[in-house]
Amino acid sequence: MHASLPVDPRVKYKRIILKLSGELLRGEKTGDPIDTDALERTCKQVKEIHDLGVQICVVIGGGNIFRGLSGEKRGVDRTTGDYMGMLATVINGMAIMDRLEKMGVTTRVQSAIPMNQIAEPFILRRAIRHLEKGRVVIFVAGTGNPYFSTDTTAALRASEMHADIIVKATKVDGIYDKDPKKHSDAVKYDEITFIDALKQRLKVMDSTAFSLCLDNHVPILVLDLHEDHAILRGVTGKKVGTLVHG
Repeated sequence: MHASLPVDPRVKYKRIILKLSGELLRGEKTGDPIDTDALERTCKQVKEIHDLGVQICVVIGGGNIFRGLSGEKRGVDRTTGDYMGMLATVINGMAIMDRLEKMGVTTRVQSAIPMNQIAEPFILRRAIRHLEKGRVVIFVAGTGNPYFSTDTTAALRASEMHADIIVKATKVDGIYDKDPKKHSDAVKYDEITFIDALKQRLKVMDSTAFSLCLDNHVPILVLDLHEDHAILRGVTGKKVGTLVHG
């Protein structure tokens, strides 16, 4: 049981890791890496569950600005590209921090790469204390290591923070047996076990992240952030997206 501020009785998951894809911040019409409307829509959903007393850690990707893997195709060394991607997550994290603070939500940014002028270093006990005081903690710069994705960061932080669940917010409304954009007969799962997902080779997260969640019994809820109140429905146990569990 997490000692903290009062929690709405409807809440099923009291401490969550919210994994946000950097692409969610990109403007679909404008093409801007960080679009004002996309940022506002994302932060509104975070505030909505924060107001219920949910303890929220945000792990943000950087794919809207720079992705290490795609950097290789442009002739950038993989390690250098991954560090560039980590810095992209810092930019996104600061944008989310700024917008949430303007909505009246107190936040703290913790970085896996020391940058004292703009973020705290990641310190587990301090992060937990922030949550207990009702602050949203935003984890940036991935794990601080190349070759590890922000999915892996989410899985690692969820294990360290004893989170009840990882909510993976994407542009897809769950997990399908095949790509729904290519196959009209694709079937969506409401829930699936880790073992079945492995057997069917479903792309829930990358293999490192998935293994961490499996080993540490952290369920994953995959949902579409573009659906109204999607995260709220998820944390209150309503039917939304796909739940991957033990």
